[in-house]
Amino acid sequence: MRNGAETGNAASFYALLPAFTEFAGVADAGGYAPVPDDWIVCIADILQSTAAIAAGRYKDVNMVGVAVISALTNKLGVDQVPFVFGGDGATVLVPPEAHGVAAEALAGVARLAGEVLALELRTALIPVSALRARGTDVLVRKFELSPGNYLAMFSGDGLQLAETILKDPDAVRPFLSGVEAPADPDLTGFSCRWEPLPSRHGQMISLMVRPAATSDPAALKSLMSGLRQATGSDPQAAQMPEAPVTPETLSLRTAPDTLTREAKLLGGGKVRLKQVLKIILGVAAVRFSRWTGWTLGPLKPAEYMQDMLTNTDYRKFDDTLRLVLDLNEQQISGLKTFLEAEFSAGRIIYGLHQSDTALMTCLVSDMAGRQHVHFVDGADGGLSMAARAFKERQQQLYSTQSI
Repeated sequence: MRNGAETGNAASFYALLPAFTEFAGVADAGGYAPVPDDWIVCIADILQSTAAIAAGRYKDVNMVGVAVISALTNKLGVDQVPFVFGGDGATVLVPPEAHGVAAEALAGVARLAGEVLALELRTALIPVSALRARGTDVLVRKFELSPGNYLAMFSGDGLQLAETILKDPDAVRPFLSGVEAPADPDLTGFSCRWEPLPSRHGQMISLMVRPAATSDPAALKSLMSGLRQATGSDPQAAQMPEAPVTPETLSLRTAPDTLTREAKLLGGGKVRLKQVLKIILGVAAVRFSRWTGWTLGPLKPAEYMQDMLTNTDYRKFDDTLRLVLDLNEQQISGLKTFLEAEFSAGRIIYGLHQSDTALMTCLVSDMAGRQHVHFVDGADGGLSMAARAFKERQQQLYSTQSI
């Protein structure tokens, strides 16, 4: 196992990592760098997400996950720390000197999640060294969506172990934040102002899939090749026609309940008139700018809309390949046939969920500097429901192998 000391323990570890620009790079096992031993995995998960999904509140669930990323990156720099959005939670890695700041931010989001959305958010801060001591690793690559906008890709199974620890009330106890009266988190740039994105081809597919033989460096390449053959869609392409976000499907929300929830989160749990007016004016400005093509301050409509298509996380990798794609009936049939055949042969584990729409929540760090990332998930449970099916098949596969 590689040691995090190979890359040094400087706070600038992630900022200095070279980035790759073609998604095929996720399958380059040699390109991942070990995260320093003393860095900390900050992980958050909504405990009652299944009930929230059943109640039709998956947008609220998504909002909390993105709020975690917003709170931490506003404190530490969006290009300084790696993060991944999981649908019903999020993970951000921070340097050791940020432990106190991160604990405060996580606790603040957890408080707001309970007060504003009645969702219980469990959070933990787990040192990378603790995950390595349990036989896993935490390796990272930096995928550049566009200049200055990055998504982190992970391997080594360390984040999966962190999630397992988080969900175990006894195992997670040593890693809880311990912050009892947190301050309001800084959620500057957080927004959830887009309507659900309707499928143009048939249905939105939220897919989690990974090779069963994770130690085989060629297995992921083979999997992505199989996906391409099964659907006619290349998950490694620079621009996928099946990407869920298009200019035609983007429509701004004006529903009072949605804007009120955003205002409450940004206002520390209170509806502040100034915050509400800012949101309403922001929606109006984007609509007017799109309609006229005029530049309004830092908002350049054509530039911003194009960036939105590029800066989305509809495909990512954290030991498991996660995709949110807009597929037609023939593609879905081919995909299911391929996945089930590969699972039956013991070569992959997967979970899949279908919905009519996708959801998008945004993090705009600097509009003038074109720094913004958009988090996409399938509606009606999306990646969370796919994760449940994934875990069921994982247990089924391993129980079969142990017989």
